Amino acid sequence: MSKLVYLDNASTTKMRPEVLEAMMPYLTDEFGNPSSIYPLGQRASDAVAEARETIAAILGASAKEIYFTSGGTEADNWALKGAAHANAAKGKHIITSAIEHHAVLHVCQALEKEGFEVTYLPVDEGGLVSPQDFAEAIRPDTILASVMFANNEIGTIEPIKELAAIAHEHGIIFHTDAVQAFCHEDINVKELGVDMLSASAHKLYGPKGVGLLYIKKGVKVDNLLDGGQQERGRRATTENVAGIVGFAKAAELAIAEREAEHDRQEKLRDHAIERILAEIPHAKLNGAPSPRLANNINFSFEFIEGEGMLLQLAARGICTSSGSACTSGSLDPSHVLLAIGLPHEIAHGSLRVTLGRDTTEEDVDFAIDSLKTTLENLRSMSPLYEDFKRTGEGSIIAKMKAEGFPYAS
Repeated sequence: MSKLVYLDNASTTKMRPEVLEAMMPYLTDEFGNPSSIYPLGQRASDAVAEARETIAAILGASAKEIYFTSGGTEADNWALKGAAHANAAKGKHIITSAIEHHAVLHVCQALEKEGFEVTYLPVDEGGLVSPQDFAEAIRPDTILASVMFANNEIGTIEPIKELAAIAHEHGIIFHTDAVQAFCHEDINVKELGVDMLSASAHKLYGPKGVGLLYIKKGVKVDNLLDGGQQERGRRATTENVAGIVGFAKAAELAIAEREAEHDRQEKLRDHAIERILAEIPHAKLNGAPSPRLANNINFSFEFIEGEGMLLQLAARGICTSSGSACTSGSLDPSHVLLAIGLPHEIAHGSLRVTLGRDTTEEDVDFAIDSLKTTLENLRSMSPLYEDFKRTGEGSIIAKMKAEGFPYAS
């Protein structure tokens, strides 16, 4: 392996040195418990309060509306279970989308076992939820809706502001999982009109094991953990002071660079997409080109198996994935790719590349050159590809393209 090219930033990011530096005092000499009344504890309490103010300002929220969690999954669980249970007397119907992260989908499935009913909205071929479909799914007993800000696999950015407005017309609580978008996209909770929002530090060059849930003042949500007065009595456990400080520092740095870095990654993304569509046959871009996360590239390639592609790229020092890191061990095709209309055969040959602040054009070109070689190797061993070359028949992507399915080469 001659070099390492990390292109899996949607899975996790490398912690910035400035973040570690901010955290170190609270991992060493400033080790106090924020609930303690002596100065050592109060300095820790002040650090948590300052971090809360920093993040609240970024979101356009009040500090009292920010609750720290162990990550995005916990925040999603708290939002959905807490709101569902707290409002069950009003109804037991929930609306979400078919392409949510499993931290939302599996919670919805768990709530169904408790007697709640869930509508899973379809998406179009680009991965977008239709506001009309959302409005038509609302019932008199609908109490909660959750639609992600941006999809973690295909990068599609959803019309959250419009969806939240529709929800509020019917008195429905609206949550968005913004784990992939926080500090990468322009997000203001008041302008969006959301009632709850989840985010995680390790997606923006902060530490793992810390996240947040924004809960709008007045929204009825059950406590997550009982047992103490931490997080204003709603999540009782000793605060992860170092992690919280690191989260705020990472967010502060990301916001300062957001516009310039967004534009830079968007140009790299479009360069990669153009090269792949122009130079690699039997390839299909997954997700709409716009609106899309600036760092997200997701393709399906015909006549190959995705696992072999990932392993060969890894052998060349290129870190990529086939979809969500939380399902990377599964042999089942991505539920997101199936939801946008891909057949199983195409969904199995998917590749997700997610750029980061350290990614260069040289890295992108090296990865694409390696991908071309990898696909040539894999297809040379494919009986299906040999049959296609001999007969000119059997290409699912060619058929999809002929039928008007977009973004295919």
